[in-house]
Amino acid sequence: MKFIVSSSALLKQLQSLQGVLASSNTLPILDNFLFEINAKELTVTASDLETTITATMPVEAKDKGSVAIPARLLLDTLKAFPEQPLTFSVDGKHFGIEISSDQGKYKMTGFSGTEFPKSPVLEEPSTFTLPAGTLATAINKTIFATGNDDLRPVMSGIFFELSDDAVRFVATDAHKLVRYTRSDIKSPKTASFIVPKKPLNLLKNSLGGTNAEVTVEFNENNASFTFDNVRVVCRLIDGKYPNYEAVIPKQNPNKLTIDRQSFLNSIRRVALFSNKTTHQVRMNIAGSQLAVSAEDLDFANEANEKLTCGYEGEDMTIGFNSRFLMDMLTNLDSEHVVMEMSAPNRAGILVPSEGSEHGEDVLMLVMPVMLNN
Repeated sequence: MKFIVSSSALLKQLQSLQGVLASSNTLPILDNFLFEINAKELTVTASDLETTITATMPVEAKDKGSVAIPARLLLDTLKAFPEQPLTFSVDGKHFGIEISSDQGKYKMTGFSGTEFPKSPVLEEPSTFTLPAGTLATAINKTIFATGNDDLRPVMSGIFFELSDDAVRFVATDAHKLVRYTRSDIKSPKTASFIVPKKPLNLLKNSLGGTNAEVTVEFNENNASFTFDNVRVVCRLIDGKYPNYEAVIPKQNPNKLTIDRQSFLNSIRRVALFSNKTTHQVRMNIAGSQLAVSAEDLDFANEANEKLTCGYEGEDMTIGFNSRFLMDMLTNLDSEHVVMEMSAPNRAGILVPSEGSEHGEDVLMLVMPVMLNN
């Protein structure tokens, strides 16, 4: 089997796949890329059994066949080449691979392509489509709020909730929650599923440079995302997602409107003086003034700042984990944000004050921390 391919085009394609490679695989064959040649098309696959990503690209070839090539060695080799055509010759009997370049020849040992695990085929999947940019935004806006608790695996992914009037993307770790709604995307049937973090991070990186429509297919066990020449298939997280609507307070009479960047910068500075375990910052709102403060009694460190804001409601003092607030403010785009609160022991809600783009609605929720007076 023989094929000719551009060194930089192949490297770019493999770099988009390498995120799926695990550092320690249960099956040694998964340390390889699967190369499949069919007519003038090369299909490259990488997998960790949970997530499989496949990309196709044009090559010069006359044969058909497959081979598994050691991923790390191939990536390092391609990085060392300037742009040029490379000729890959594969010995079909012993799977030895010879790469010929302008500079010389390089040999490595491959493996039989038939040993590589087959990509799961989705049986009777449901389907919907959405623009690549919309999916990338949905992942970016929510993925930081997912949990890392092995005891609660359902919270370690993003919850896709489909209906005929909107698609919602939800992430929570029980301390913070993000709900991102797109009313401009409809699904023919009501359904929901939980996608793990790893394939979503892979998708996020691949979606950056494309304006294509993404076709999402899913059944009870797996989901696939297909766009341009890339297909990501992953196993879904099994379990029931918590009833997130129940934790979003409906009555929030106290509304704080403030410049997002000023608020973020203030918390960044003040948080440096907070307790290193709780990361607690205190917000004291009175009239049109917000006082942000933090202290670390162990080291007698403290910081206080005052900001001008718009405020409707009763004066109140409430405490939050500064890391969560910074994450949320960083992931909102609007110039001003509105923080809605009901009481110092109830969740605070952050929303953009200006209208979002058409069909988009984002709500972020953060649980308060108990203030030690």
